[in-house]
Amino acid sequence: MEGKILQAIEGLNQKIDKSIESLRNDFNQKFDILSNQVQENMQILKALEHLAEVNKAEHDKMAFDIAEISCEVKSMRKDLSNVELITASNWGDIARLKSVK
Repeated sequence: MEGKILQAIEGLNQKIDKSIESLRNDFNQKFDILSNQVQENMQILKALEHLAEVNKAEHDKMAFDIAEISCEVKSMRKDLSNVELITASNWGDIARLKSVK
């Protein structure tokens, strides 16, 4: 009778060992999958961070370029105003010269 009990216990131990081994293998497999996914997500995150830095640099450059263009346009407007004043003065001089003829 004791032999049957020992065999039954050994059979249970083997089933438990197989179940534990199966669970451990499943856990390891799922852990490996999750680990790979985390690594992939980290690579994506690093790529996005780099892209954000590049976009920020391009945005800053565009803002600087716009400010520079704005200054140039203001300068051109001032020069154009001067040309208009000088042209008006010249038209006045031409009108006076024509009237002297």
